[in-house]
Amino acid sequence: MRVSIPILLTLSGQIPSMQRVACLFSGGKDSAASLFWAVFSGFDPILVTVVPEPYSMMFHHQNAKWTKLQAEACKIPQIFVEPKEGEDDLQITKEILSELNVDGIVAGALESEYQRERIEKIGEELKLVTYRPLWHKSEKTYEDIINEFEIYITGVSAGGLGPELLGARFSKMQKPNIHPFFEGGEGETFVCDAPFFEKRIVVDEWKKEWDGVRGTAEIAKAHLEEKQYKQ
Repeated sequence: MRVSIPILLTLSGQIPSMQRVACLFSGGKDSAASLFWAVFSGFDPILVTVVPEPYSMMFHHQNAKWTKLQAEACKIPQIFVEPKEGEDDLQITKEILSELNVDGIVAGALESEYQRERIEKIGEELKLVTYRPLWHKSEKTYEDIINEFEIYITGVSAGGLGPELLGARFSKMQKPNIHPFFEGGEGETFVCDAPFFEKRIVVDEWKKEWDGVRGTAEIAKAHLEEKQYKQ
């Protein structure tokens, strides 16, 4: 899989100098696209994966433990943030970030003011630059990026989205009242391959749950395999 340099350049406007950055990484398409930008732009990233309570408004919950395979696939170091019950996940994340030797934070927010404000506040308090390469970018630009990824739907929670989508390949939604990229929290995703992965993830088994309104697809078994490149 290849993506053109002009597409990635539209996410930033300029290429920053080499810096160590903490990439808030959930394993979904948004954080993977932002990590792709960071890698391409010459940053030295470390993945920070927060494992929140289910249905967090801030962080992605499904399949967080399987991000370890993604980190291995792209050979980038990773830190897990696992707040205890009752702890503030943002405060714990801030404390972890304060202990890292980084110059900035990279986040995958597209349109959520809730996420943007809280990430920027952490950056300001820690005196770290905050990068949001996807923020308010056009649907076409974002679609061009994620079309280079192998993405699966791991959660749905909106009318019109049924159990048949769980564990299915993601494609742009064409449904009324559903954000085409799940930005309103209508669904969650997991990336199994991307241009910066050295290996791809193969899901061997899904564990699916559906309560009649919402559902999840948890990865039960998966492995890494070598990528096959076309000549």
